[in-house]
Amino acid sequence: MRHFDVQIIGGAVLHDGSIAEMKTGEGKTLVSTLAAYLNALTGEGVHVVTVNDYLAQRDAEWMGRVHRFLGLSVGLIQRGMTAKERRSNYRCDITYTNNSELGFDYLRDNLAANDGQLVMRWPKPFHFAIVDEVDSVLIDEGRNPLLISGEASKDAGRYPVAAKVAELLVKGVHYNVELKDNSVELTEEGIAMAEIALETNDLWDENDPWARFVMNALKAKEFYRRDVQYIVRNGKALIINELTGRVEEKRRWSEGIHQAVEAKEGLKIQADSVIVAQITYQSLFKLYPKLSGMTGTAKTEEKEFLKMFQTPVIEVPTNLPNIRKDLPIQAFATARGKWKYARQEVEYMFRQGRPVLVGTTSVENSEYLSDLLKERKIPHNVLNARPKYAAREAETVAQAGRKHAITISTNMAGRGTDIILGGNPKMLAKEIIEDSLLSFLTKESPDYEIDGEELSRKVLSKVNVGSSSLALLAKTALMAKYVCKNEGRNWTYKEAKSIILESVEMSQSMSFKELERLADEQIEKYPLGPTVALAYLSVLEDCEVHCFKEGAEVKRLGGLHVIGTSLHESRRIDNQLRGRAGRQGDPGSTRFMVSLQDEMFQKFNFDTEWAVRLISRITNDEDIPIEGDAIVKQLLALQINAEKYFFGIRKSLVEFDEVLEVQRKHVYNLRQSILTGNNESCTQHIFQYMQAVVDEIVFNHVDPKKHPRSWRLGKLVQEFKTIGGKILEDLGAEITEEGLLKAIMKLHQTISTDVCNLNLPEMPKPPNAFRGIRMKNSSLERWLSICSDDLTPNGKYRMIANLLRKYLGDFLIASYLNVIQESGYDDLYVKEIERAVLVKTLDCFWRDHLINMNRLSSAVNVRSFGHRNPLEEYKIDGCRFFISVLSATRRLTVESLLRYWSSPMDTQELIF
Repeated sequence: MRHFDVQIIGGAVLHDGSIAEMKTGEGKTLVSTLAAYLNALTGEGVHVVTVNDYLAQRDAEWMGRVHRFLGLSVGLIQRGMTAKERRSNYRCDITYTNNSELGFDYLRDNLAANDGQLVMRWPKPFHFAIVDEVDSVLIDEGRNPLLISGEASKDAGRYPVAAKVAELLVKGVHYNVELKDNSVELTEEGIAMAEIALETNDLWDENDPWARFVMNALKAKEFYRRDVQYIVRNGKALIINELTGRVEEKRRWSEGIHQAVEAKEGLKIQADSVIVAQITYQSLFKLYPKLSGMTGTAKTEEKEFLKMFQTPVIEVPTNLPNIRKDLPIQAFATARGKWKYARQEVEYMFRQGRPVLVGTTSVENSEYLSDLLKERKIPHNVLNARPKYAAREAETVAQAGRKHAITISTNMAGRGTDIILGGNPKMLAKEIIEDSLLSFLTKESPDYEIDGEELSRKVLSKVNVGSSSLALLAKTALMAKYVCKNEGRNWTYKEAKSIILESVEMSQSMSFKELERLADEQIEKYPLGPTVALAYLSVLEDCEVHCFKEGAEVKRLGGLHVIGTSLHESRRIDNQLRGRAGRQGDPGSTRFMVSLQDEMFQKFNFDTEWAVRLISRITNDEDIPIEGDAIVKQLLALQINAEKYFFGIRKSLVEFDEVLEVQRKHVYNLRQSILTGNNESCTQHIFQYMQAVVDEIVFNHVDPKKHPRSWRLGKLVQEFKTIGGKILEDLGAEITEEGLLKAIMKLHQTISTDVCNLNLPEMPKPPNAFRGIRMKNSSLERWLSICSDDLTPNGKYRMIANLLRKYLGDFLIASYLNVIQESGYDDLYVKEIERAVLVKTLDCFWRDHLINMNRLSSAVNVRSFGHRNPLEEYKIDGCRFFISVLSATRRLTVESLLRYWSSPMDTQELIF
């Protein structure tokens, strides 16, 4: 492969830290190698981020050969990998991964109990990222933050009851819905009905809170539809990603929604969850000092990219002119008329021989259209989230550009797929090899149901395999049969497919002569790998000839025809579907059809009555489409309104998350410095915590502007001893209110003449822990820090207050060091205990803080009724919460450590 000039321009755009907009089929995958290689030379690591595991694996295998040839290491992160495998792959010069795996690895690293559990390159895990389909990751996925949850309440029994109540309630009578933001509001009648059904006097009773369960049950009933938002498989409700059309097995809706869906479907209900870590994609990718991206559709969102990430969108010209025809949008009065006309258009194109890709918005719609085509006996392939279809995704896409090929797909075919006119020769060759060999290698059948495949294959032209290829296939089949029979080898279906895949990869990395030599050398061992690879290369030549001829025929007929069966909430997503046709100067056409019953029109309160009147003026038949500027302008205005609405949601989410982002950075940086720092830094953290706790105690009871006699020294001593527990009861017994006041008064008289004396006169000295230059130096540094900070208010007695801070800080630290020394434990064990306490306490309070911040983000919206800015309120209260969290973390850490060493117990039994 050689880069076209426009691809080199694209590489320069990426290296510049911008977003390259390159149309479908222009070779974005190859473009990424330019910037990835150049930025990987520093050895700090480059991440190439794609939208799913399939694309990450494909790109790592395909482009990884380029980087390895140039001397760089290439890693791949996939779902299901162990921590060891992930660590190894993140250490590579260039790492291919998908956006969710990257985000969750970052969050999991910040939940790790020790540095041995970390997988990313700490202390600098982020250097440079190239985000493929950047608009999908940062904009479409931007509305949904990444969450890691832990088990929370045990209220699973309430969900089925609430689901039954939701069935009793009637929309419009007992509750109202707002489609735009997926919200539900109970009416007075609804509240009364629910309270009667649940036998409760108050739905919002704090001691018996049924309201949340009922509201979630109503949301599950109205907004979460089977085969649209989720599918049910093996007794589980699995989320379908609305943007990619793929099932996300490990993802669950939060705040009780998933449990409500499970109750609605009568499935086993899993425990409620509580957020333990969260981050938005916007915040995640802002962690990269240098960020770039590539996509086919980003120009319409350039303002958002500039505002959020300061990255401009640069349009890269196509290598060949785009000759695709975008036909006018057709509007129908009813959904029935739209689907009927879509079937007619598919049938018309099928009779012509043109390949057709039909884009649908849900599993439900794709299967509805499939049934319509089956009635007309039109062979076709379906691609959606169901296992029987999703398992054959690569094969379906490979066939989609062939003559007579009809493909009905959800958004799964919208990104990262390249539909080649005439078919993909590599995939076709692999299919021929599998058809010839799988029956000899395994007796198992596929672990997924095949539906429609044979019907589709009947109409697709057969590849003419040459005599030499047939001979190699026969030889390979005979060898496979011999190995299975004589050596007793029997593979599972998955293992047999893996053998063929490895052989195909071998054919890509070795020449024909090398494979022949390897096969001859191992002839006595019946080498399946090299022999299958030779057969694949031979069949591939035949497939390339066939695909070239068929591609020329398809181009003559007009190329791929794309049908969109609904407008999306963004013009950009529609453009992605359009981009499947007309790649690399190929001919093609697109057509979008909408009905006034589509969900988007209801969601955004489109004036459907006006449109119906307009249609009725033109035609009396509701099944006949209309085209015209008036309709197109209205639809465009509707999409722009939808884009503005969702931009507002993302903007609000980012603004609210920016508050949490600052706090998250502080906590995660602190956590990583504890885990990865040396023993000395761990000790310094403990000392800083102890001094900060003492400072808070002093400030609570001392006012430097007032005379020391008015200070609450008795309460100060009592609180100080409470922190130290048993240790200070013994060592600090001589520290009393009277003694402290006497020392302070004496100090006040002599402070002007003896500024070098840093002790309180006649007070017990700290235990002998500050012997040696290092410890004395540590004490002096803390004194200089106390003198230079502005924590103590200005006043006549400021110096005395600072000396009191220094004295009590020294005493607490010295007592702590003294008790550790007396315990007799070695330094390594002591640091292990200190790290465990530091990390566990921080995690405990951070988890609670996330819950409180989520509650706060919901609560502040109500304050807008009082003419207060919710964001400003969130910032003020969020800052206050965070300060109290840090204070409580320090205090509990110090208390726990002092309590632990006063009566040592096993590390695992530390209870906070």
